Amino acid sequence: MYVFGDSLMDVGNNNYLPGNGVSRANRPYYGKDYPSRIPTGRFSNGYNTADFTAKSMGFVDGSPPAYLSLLSHHHHHHNHQQDSRRSRLVATTALSRGVSYASGGAGILNSTNAGKTIPLWKQVHYFNATRTRMIATQGSSGAVNDLLARSVFLMCIGSNDIFAFAIATQNNQQMMMRNAAAFYNSLISIYSDTIEELYRMGARRFAIMNVGLVGCVPVARLLSPAGNCSNGLNQLAAGFNNELSSLMHSLAKTRHLPELFYSLADSHGVAEDTFADPVVSGYTDVASACCGGGRLNAEASCTPKSVLCTNRDQHVFFDQFHPSQRAAFLTVKAFYHDPNHHYTTPINFMQLHMCSY
Repeated sequence: MYVFGDSLMDVGNNNYLPGNGVSRANRPYYGKDYPSRIPTGRFSNGYNTADFTAKSMGFVDGSPPAYLSLLSHHHHHHNHQQDSRRSRLVATTALSRGVSYASGGAGILNSTNAGKTIPLWKQVHYFNATRTRMIATQGSSGAVNDLLARSVFLMCIGSNDIFAFAIATQNNQQMMMRNAAAFYNSLISIYSDTIEELYRMGARRFAIMNVGLVGCVPVARLLSPAGNCSNGLNQLAAGFNNELSSLMHSLAKTRHLPELFYSLADSHGVAEDTFADPVVSGYTDVASACCGGGRLNAEASCTPKSVLCTNRDQHVFFDQFHPSQRAAFLTVKAFYHDPNHHYTTPINFMQLHMCSY
């Protein structure tokens, strides 16, 4: 499994990025419910969405490791021996488990949180470097291409672009709607190029998650005195999701990408159904953050000094932006089994994984 995306997928890449402005989850209370009880860089109290997707597909340890964590081993001395050791580690990991390139704050556009994240183009660039190392280790591209064709390429990205666009146009609803079409076009054009580039490198099976109800995250609810969701943000997400759906449908139909299989998962739809009837899923709180401070516990980020809720499994959100471990688990469960294709199209994650078309 090879993972691309943002903080819903990041399993620690941002821990290795330099600079003060980088968002990191390398402190308590992140990881509070992770097996080792330590923060790993996952923006969650435990496992995240990438982990549960990997687990559902048979990877018992969850998501493959963060690319930058593999490169950082023995990074005290830069010499040829160390470099070749790192190359071997990347190659053997990529061949046996896969690698995650996902980065908190990452966007489809290079301008989104520029300089503080690994943007999508660079994640793909890192995958290309990984593939080169895999081929060098295996001694042939044929074996690697065969492995990649059977592997799952998991992608979840776009919400940070939507936040950035909304902030840039926040005081002008008309401008936002007028510019939305051009905004979608630029996102979809890059998304399309990314899928085609990964396809050229051997990817055939794509598990893609669309953008959820970004207007309902606790920090977005702060904008409303009553703590309501931001409809503007949710509409922006829905518009992007429609374009993404059309893109995947058309890519799968074109002649020049034979054997492209995909499952497009509807995070937006799962969230809508969850918020419509939270009790069914066992939630008692769908609006506030479990870890934070201030109103909705969302005015402050999650730190060791934060107020931490005790009933974490009953909260949809762990911090200002991110789902709790249980919310991630239930979302992936909806995508994996989904017998009636209520949340996945044209096939569910299990069919993509088993290739029983």
